[in-house]
Amino acid sequence: MPDPTLLFIIGPPAVGKMAVGHEISERTGFPLFHNHMTIEPVLRFFEFGTPPFARLVEGFRRALFEEVAASDLPGLIFTYVWAFDLPTCDESVERYATAFRARGSRVLFVELETSLEERLRRNEHEWRLAEKPSKRDIPRSRELLLQHEAEHRFNSTNEFAGNPDHLRLDNTNLLPAEAADLVITHFALPRKARPDPAGRPRT
Repeated sequence: MPDPTLLFIIGPPAVGKMAVGHEISERTGFPLFHNHMTIEPVLRFFEFGTPPFARLVEGFRRALFEEVAASDLPGLIFTYVWAFDLPTCDESVERYATAFRARGSRVLFVELETSLEERLRRNEHEWRLAEKPSKRDIPRSRELLLQHEAEHRFNSTNEFAGNPDHLRLDNTNLLPAEAADLVITHFALPRKARPDPAGRPRT
């Protein structure tokens, strides 16, 4: 069995990373590890951005990447808000990918972009709020989204120039399932077999 593929889904807050990742997971069998799976539990104990918060989130993520890279899982989908103006984000992405690259695995990047207006709308989507309790204070969440938008650059310029392992999608008018199909086709990701109504496996 080939080593697992690591698929990063990157883009600004509320661009739809988790939704697209979920649809890719459903079609490929790659587990979805969205970034708030580590953020939300740690927020119960430590404030966002504090040293204990950062150590715990980073430690759990790195341990999980290492275990998946050494496993017989087909791959892993990880969603990440990459601020391209912050070197610390570059360093985090490189650390997360190290265990996979050391085994010669594929490390792929899907970059999503959409209008700010659409992101503000998606920021209030019920599924997002269900998965990310820290976003349920809508006025505060909106304020932070706009603040971060003014302070950081969340889409690439020339960082991936000539990189065949990078796909950029404007998903403003794409359903998550449509975006997922484009990603799977572009990278020729394996689709998991699905049983048909008669019980016979089909792809």
